[in-house]
Amino acid sequence: MTTKTALVTGASSGIGESTARKLQSLGYTVYGAARRTDRLQGLSADGIRPLAMDVTDEKSMTDGMERVIAETGRVDVLVNNAGYGSYGAIEDVALDEARRQFDVNVFGAMRLTQLVLPHMRAQHGGTIVNISSMGGKIYTPLGGWYHGTKFAIEALSDCLRLEVAPFGINVVVIEPGGIATEWGAIAADGLEKFSASGPYAAQADAVAKSLRSEANGNRNSPPSVISDAIGKAVTVSKPKTRYAVGFGAKPLIAARRMLGDRAFDFIISRAVGMPRA
Repeated sequence: MTTKTALVTGASSGIGESTARKLQSLGYTVYGAARRTDRLQGLSADGIRPLAMDVTDEKSMTDGMERVIAETGRVDVLVNNAGYGSYGAIEDVALDEARRQFDVNVFGAMRLTQLVLPHMRAQHGGTIVNISSMGGKIYTPLGGWYHGTKFAIEALSDCLRLEVAPFGINVVVIEPGGIATEWGAIAADGLEKFSASGPYAAQADAVAKSLRSEANGNRNSPPSVISDAIGKAVTVSKPKTRYAVGFGAKPLIAARRMLGDRAFDFIISRAVGMPRA
C-alpha cells in the first residue's frame, strides 16, 4: 500500500504542529511547512519532514510542492493552517497591513490549493482542509480585516467543494473556537499598534484586554481538539463539510445564526467589554 502524503502549513506551533503529529500517527508521510525551519526542529526529530515555505512567496510555494512530489510522488492531504489575526479599527489599519492579512490568510491558502489540485486530480482523490475560524461565521469589534479573511475562506471553500467533487476530492472547513495558542496575544499586540491611541483607543483597550484574558485563561481548548477533528475528516470517505470545534465555537455560531444583527451586536460588544455610547 502506498503511504499517503500530507502537507501542513503553519506547522511550527499550535494547531499546525498538533495536526502534523496527528497525521503522522495516522500513517501519513507528513511535511510540516513554516517560514522558519529552525522552529520545526522538534517535528523533524520525530520524523516529520521540515519544509521551508512562505505562503506569500510564489517561488517558495512552487519549490515546496516540487519537493513533496519529487520525494513521494503524491499529495493526499493539504491543511491550509498558516495565518494570523490582524486586529485594529478598519479606519486605522494601513492598507498594506490589510493586504498582507489577505495575502497570508486567503491568497496563500488558495494558491497552494491551486498547486496541489492537479496532483489530487491525477490520483482521483484527496482532501483539502482549510482552517477558518468561528470568526468566519461571527464578528467582533476591531477585527474587521481578520474576519474578512475568514469569511472569504468560508465562501471560497464552498465554491471549491462543488468544483472538485467530480474528481473525488473533499474540501473541509475547520472552524476553531478558543484554542490555547499564541494567537490571542499576538492579535492584541497588533491591535494596540494600530488603535491604542486616537478615536478608537477605548475600544482597543477593552478588546486587547479581552484577547489577552482569553489567551491567558484556562477555558480555551487544547490544539489537539482541532487536530483530532482533522484526523477524523481525512480518514472517512464522506467527511462533514464543516467542523466547529473548540471553546465557544458551536454556541457562538448558533447564536449568530438565530439572532438578528442588533441583538448579536449587543451580546458580542458586552462580551468583549466594549465601552457604551
